[in-house]
Amino acid sequence: MKVAILTQEQKDLLSNVQYTTDIYFRPLLDGDGNWYISIEEQDATTNPDFLWVKDLPLIDFKQPIWD
Repeated sequence: MKVAILTQEQKDLLSNVQYTTDIYFRPLLDGDGNWYISIEEQDATTNPDFLWVKDLPLIDFKQPIWD
């Protein structure tokens, strides 16, 4: 599964921000410690201030290991 990778700064910009009406970004950490958003979030973004997420690079998702 592919996800859109974020820098720490990008994650901070997106946290608790609407990407479309009444739906908010939820940046998460993968198993390698990378912040990411889902491709669904990326594709559904209509907020003009955050259309740059459509250009984020994609990486393979790595499942976190829970102790």
